[in-house]
Amino acid sequence: MAATTDATIQAMLDRAAGEGIDLAWDRYQKQLPQCGFGELGLCCRHCLQGPCRIDPFGQGPALGVCGADRDTMAARGLGRAVAAGTAAHGGHAKHMAHTLLAAAQGKAPDYPIRDEAKLRRVAARLGIATEGREAAAVAAEVARAALAEFSEKETPLAWAAGTVTPGRVATFARHGVVPCGIDSTVSEMMHRTTYGVDADPVNLLLGAVKCALADYAACHLATDLADILFGTPSPVATRANLGVLKASAVNIALHGHNPLLSDLVAQVAGDPALVAQAQAAGAADGINVVGICCTGNEIMVRHGIPLATSSVSQETALVTGAVDALVVDYQCVMPSLASVADCFHTRVITTMPMAKLPRALHLELTEGEARATAFRIVGEAIAAFRQRNPARVQIPDGSVAAVAGFSAEAIVGALALLDQDDPLKPLVDNIAAGNIYGVCLFAGCNTVKVPQDANYTRMIEILAGHNVLILATGCASGAFARHGFMSPAATDRYAGDGLKAVLTAVGQAAGLGGPLPLVLHMGSCVDNSRAADVAVAVANRLGVDLDRLPLVASAPEPVTEKAVAIGTWAMAAGIPTHLGVAPPVLGSPAVTRVLTATVKDLFGGWLLVEPDPEKAAQALLAVLAERRQGLGLSA
Repeated sequence: MAATTDATIQAMLDRAAGEGIDLAWDRYQKQLPQCGFGELGLCCRHCLQGPCRIDPFGQGPALGVCGADRDTMAARGLGRAVAAGTAAHGGHAKHMAHTLLAAAQGKAPDYPIRDEAKLRRVAARLGIATEGREAAAVAAEVARAALAEFSEKETPLAWAAGTVTPGRVATFARHGVVPCGIDSTVSEMMHRTTYGVDADPVNLLLGAVKCALADYAACHLATDLADILFGTPSPVATRANLGVLKASAVNIALHGHNPLLSDLVAQVAGDPALVAQAQAAGAADGINVVGICCTGNEIMVRHGIPLATSSVSQETALVTGAVDALVVDYQCVMPSLASVADCFHTRVITTMPMAKLPRALHLELTEGEARATAFRIVGEAIAAFRQRNPARVQIPDGSVAAVAGFSAEAIVGALALLDQDDPLKPLVDNIAAGNIYGVCLFAGCNTVKVPQDANYTRMIEILAGHNVLILATGCASGAFARHGFMSPAATDRYAGDGLKAVLTAVGQAAGLGGPLPLVLHMGSCVDNSRAADVAVAVANRLGVDLDRLPLVASAPEPVTEKAVAIGTWAMAAGIPTHLGVAPPVLGSPAVTRVLTATVKDLFGGWLLVEPDPEKAAQALLAVLAERRQGLGLSA
């Protein structure tokens, strides 16, 4: 099996193999065969009497020491994965809330309010008075409301109940899955999955749904506050692939998920004094900032910073020998980075107190001194550049053009160019006419278990050719960017006639002189809430619930517990959700049946597991046809 379909990454894999540098794919091969009990969800380490495992063939133990059966084990495992994902998104969101509060109190002068209009919209949604009040006062109240979301309240999470359809709120209440606190719901999930608590698999799965809805709230909160602090994205032209690195510049790669420091680095990198220092060090082209993974997406959608690569291939950026500083925050940062960096001159810099790497330089982010820290990081990169061996630099050719930055506000704004009084009408009319057959949100990661990007690229060719509008976030958008799908040229090449006509009409109305890109890049993985906002607006416009819209989601190459949480809340939102890699539950027929069938009767969405991208695309088209028929539209 090939490791990747990205030629620039393959070039670096070849180099690494030649120099004996182990990367993720090499370590995966050394793990084979992986534990079959673990893959099926039939092992448990929740107490010190274990680890226990259950024989999937019925010839060995059928119960753990405590008596937990296969269904309990698989459901507990899924619940803990959702809790971990929610904790990660919650930590990110809480960090943003603390920073907004510090900014409002004048304690973080490097973080001005950059989108006051969004601040006031969010405040209004929360019931916070805005009339005649200074932005700082409103921001402080919004930040305190955000921080209140983490402990247990007597009311539902505002960032969940206030951002979905009334029908969803009623559905969540009917099934007892309304979360009243982000951290408290994570705590509850960990409690109920510990030794001797919840053993009912269906009750455990409903608890996982409740926790996943807290994850949704955390994602939405993080996106809202990031937009307030850094600006709401709008379309911006950029480039992608390892080819965005420059031999003649100081290269700084920003990696992780949180934009609090990376945005500052992007801001200061153009400082004339720093550029002069870089040029004095021999970097004729000054300073080149690039992104990796979701921190890369954050600075891509707001600043047009090029995206070098995605999560699974993060090590290959170092193998170019051209990265002078790799700056990481948290999440999806491989512990191996420091070892790969040892083979070159790269300075790995950690910035979060909770996420350090052995042998890395730690320059901690503090909100009161963020800009100064950003300057110091750039200075470290320039110093590392002086130690770079030019003979070791091998940057693959192949950067491609991309257009990013389609926030919900940007999409509605573009549609308003066609109908200012009713911006959603062109979208609704074209769905009804079949020019847009449906909408698919691609999200998630890349995994070593699938040739990198192969599922994404094959599925989009099929779906776009059938006039399915494509939205993307996270490493899904990275895959599409690196393969040229986030460009107007891709629209001309791959879109069906109806979709092409719609994207061209909007693009020309926006003065682009051509179509919108084939993929509308909405941001990082927490920004999946942007797609939910568009879907909720359309559902409310039509007077239907989300589970009736011709809308599907796909994570063709999922990896993280965060992806499990997102997939679970998408399913609960009524969105049929495809996974290209099965979650570790197949050892339990009961849990598998609930997630792939029974849950449809409860929430309207379900999980569709299909590793073959062509079959997956056809299955999603069949779902869209069913949804269209349900609305009385042509299939």
